[in-house]
Amino acid sequence: MLSTVNTPLLTCKDLRVHFPVRGGVMLRQTGAVHAVDGVSLSIQPGETLGLVGESGCGKSTIGKALVRLLKPTSGSIHFQNTDITHASQRALRPLRRDIQMIFQDPAESLDPRMSVRSIIEEPYVIHGLGTRTERVQWVNEMLDRVGLPASSAERYSFEFSGGQRQRIGIARALALKPKLIVCDEPVSALDVSVQSQILNLLVELQKDFGLSYLFIAHDLSVVKHVSDRVAVMYLGKIVELASSDAIYQNPRHAYTEALLSAIPSTDPKERREKILLEGDVPSPIDPPAGSAFGHRMNHPLYEETIGEEMPLKEISPEHWVTADPCCISKEDWNHLRSKASR
Repeated sequence: MLSTVNTPLLTCKDLRVHFPVRGGVMLRQTGAVHAVDGVSLSIQPGETLGLVGESGCGKSTIGKALVRLLKPTSGSIHFQNTDITHASQRALRPLRRDIQMIFQDPAESLDPRMSVRSIIEEPYVIHGLGTRTERVQWVNEMLDRVGLPASSAERYSFEFSGGQRQRIGIARALALKPKLIVCDEPVSALDVSVQSQILNLLVELQKDFGLSYLFIAHDLSVVKHVSDRVAVMYLGKIVELASSDAIYQNPRHAYTEALLSAIPSTDPKERREKILLEGDVPSPIDPPAGSAFGHRMNHPLYEETIGEEMPLKEISPEHWVTADPCCISKEDWNHLRSKASR
């Protein structure tokens, strides 16, 4: 549930994460992958911010940068008004209690050589919390909270199904009672029948513990029922940001409309026009000089966007869209231009 507190729990401004591309005999840098290219967003206490986009657009890179598993190339990250952009590992350690992460594939993120008890207990050990007896009790409580019996503690992660393994991962992330959890596509590796169970569990835990989520997904239908706001990402940039209702009922960016059109309808009588995206996603190593999505669509106005800044603009209250003539309606484009000229 979204908090009414106006002070954000986490903010990032103009965040960029570029990975060097090396080649030649001396392995000199010949370019860079612009994985995240100027992203600004905030997360309020108790809020779920959905982050959606195609595979390879930079969603997971943002999540890992925000928890400082990756070092930003430039920009800033503030957590509870503390600048953690360039904080050392020693300085970050106490903050790890407040920022945790749930990974996409529980089979890869859980050590198969460790018992479930050791996996969930590890955060307590690292931070020096509790006696051995207390940690045993806390692990059992965490297992019960995520819907697993206490007997699960003595088994190993590979003995469980995918959904059960993800519950173990959630218990580990929840152990230190964090304030923010980055959920990196937590249900994409699970069967459809299990996805709703995990989503419902995350919603329940948010209410009980007052958690904030950054919920990363490539499927807009997954984030529809769990997100307060949704940010749509394309080729390293946020192209639209609004409340969940506004995104689903009144999308303003052409890319958002295309993503929504791909969601299967549960109503057999509904006739929804599916938007087929033409062209290929531009390379993040050599991104277009103008509108990235306009370049993909071969839009007639693309040439006019070359070299132009196209920042997010507030098209309506709390609804932000990139000022890109290739990707928004003519009416919206004229509206944004008239606001800028005032």
